Amino acid sequence: QVQLVESGGGSVQAGGSLILSCAASAYTGGMGWFRQAPGKEREGVASISDGAGTTTYADSVKGRCTISRDTATNTLFLHLNSLKPEDTAMYYCAAARVSRLFDPLAPGQYVYWGQGTQVTVSS
Repeated sequence: QVQLVESGGGSVQAGGSLILSCAASAYTGGMGWFRQAPGKEREGVASISDGAGTTTYADSVKGRCTISRDTATNTLFLHLNSLKPEDTAMYYCAAARVSRLFDPLAPGQYVYWGQGTQVTVSS
């Protein structure tokens, strides 16, 4: 069983930046960030494969965020820039057992999930 612990969420004004971190208790396959706003379905934000580190981004955040991972420390990061009020949500870290995923932004591809960290963006 892999444990995932997110940190780095908070409240910022529109246009601000945040860096989210996710500490994994063990090495995993592909990893991703997801978010869920009240009354909405969980959606994929960004993912990164194992090995080559291939990244995938949702259109809603493309150009405004960067996903990266430190395999030496089993830590996943999400740099969020130019934040908008519509980015407000609970952000979750997720990990898969395999390296490459057919649909990297689909929640069903992931086996392990963190408890989430809240991001709130005010206008």
